[in-house]
Amino acid sequence: MDNEVKSILLAGVGGQGILRASDIMCEALMEAGFDVKKSEVHGMAQRGGCVTSHVRYGSKVYSPLAKLESIDIIISFEKMETMRYLNYLSKDASLIVNSEKIYPPAVNIGDLPYPKDITKLLQERYKTVQKIDATELAQKAGNVKAANVVLLGAISNLMEINSAIWEKIIKKSFPEKLIKMNLAAFQIGKTA
Repeated sequence: MDNEVKSILLAGVGGQGILRASDIMCEALMEAGFDVKKSEVHGMAQRGGCVTSHVRYGSKVYSPLAKLESIDIIISFEKMETMRYLNYLSKDASLIVNSEKIYPPAVNIGDLPYPKDITKLLQERYKTVQKIDATELAQKAGNVKAANVVLLGAISNLMEINSAIWEKIIKKSFPEKLIKMNLAAFQIGKTA
């Protein structure tokens, strides 16, 4: 992989705001002067299925998809979703893991247990694992639906984008009545 290109994977379950978060991230990256490529997989999003978005950025990016073992950062909107994509992570990857659990159908009907000790397993394997309760933090900002923006705040600490750019893009991305709450959610995530 070209040293100038960074790869981020956003992974979660339909309805968590993954695609909105990746759109905001791409807008901020472009505003900061990076070449950006994005690829999305919607799956059965409306039914709580897996949703991912690859975001790659640098001085020049040729492909929107990251190769195996090349993702620099993963943001998992749902804890178990992290486990699905471990083979994409580089050995030095940074992980931001939302503590939210959304049980897949096999767990709901009792066929399989929800995996235990996911965070512990990740911390044993990777140097940088940040566990965050984005839903609780979003509630503090005013609405649990802002959990995706809380997670953007958390990842902003790992990216080369000025806070003023993030603020500008967030203001542009939401209706007037939701701007203040989303800016608060971003700041809460940044300091979490």
